Amino acid sequence: MPGAKLDAFLNTVIWDGKSIADLLTLEFLASAAGNVLAAIAILFVGFVIGGWVRRRITSLGGKHAHLDITLFNFLGNISRYVVIGFAFLFVLNTFGVQTTSFVAVIGAAGLAIGLALQGTLSNVAAGVMIVFFRPIKISDFVEVNGQMGTVKDITLNYTELAAVSNVQIIIPNSQVWGNTIINYSSYDTRRAEWEFGVGYGANLKLAEDTIRDTIMADPRSMTEPAPFIQVNNLNASSVDFLVRVWCKSGDYFAYQADMKRQVKEALDAAGVDIPFPTRTVVQVQG
Repeated sequence: MPGAKLDAFLNTVIWDGKSIADLLTLEFLASAAGNVLAAIAILFVGFVIGGWVRRRITSLGGKHAHLDITLFNFLGNISRYVVIGFAFLFVLNTFGVQTTSFVAVIGAAGLAIGLALQGTLSNVAAGVMIVFFRPIKISDFVEVNGQMGTVKDITLNYTELAAVSNVQIIIPNSQVWGNTIINYSSYDTRRAEWEFGVGYGANLKLAEDTIRDTIMADPRSMTEPAPFIQVNNLNASSVDFLVRVWCKSGDYFAYQADMKRQVKEALDAAGVDIPFPTRTVVQVQG
């Protein structure tokens, strides 16, 4: 008798125009299993196609040197998520879910999540701005928010730098976009600058020629724009030469350091006095 009561109950419960007893038929179970398998297949195909689209778009940026690989990485990831999103919509249609109402629910949930994650979303918005306006790109040597290093990666949330000492630096994108960016790699050339002091008794013409010949003999020194070598300041104990010479951006740091030593050695060899601060103490006998 309990079985008969259960059958009567299932026949009285109606869902989607059919009783529960009708839904629990072999035909319905087979249809449900088919829908589940179809959903799994759709998701699998969506992930495969999404990955393929991402790889294809990313590879376009790597094939041509004039294209920005950072932008293509970003577009590839966005395309993958779009394909997967459409796959989920197809899965919902397979189960008879009205996607219009579902999109409205997602929109409302997105608004609530957005209010709760304002800081994270500001990083995402800044990441989009960085990718599209490209003030920096991967492999650039930059100074951002007081940190200096080579750009290794730009994601939607953060920018990764490798410091000169090869230490990883992670900077939130909102602090990158909202701060002054010094990009040392934007231009092919840079101007190196030094200040060399000689004694007041030194032959200034000899000193100037020695500095010029030493620096311009280096193959990294550029003749255009023309180098600038002139007396710039009369200090308390020295006559200072201001020297400005252009070089390739990639040579800048080593070039600037090398010239300091070579000019010092050349001035010593030429007998040009390089002064250092001195103090004379006069003792008065009482």
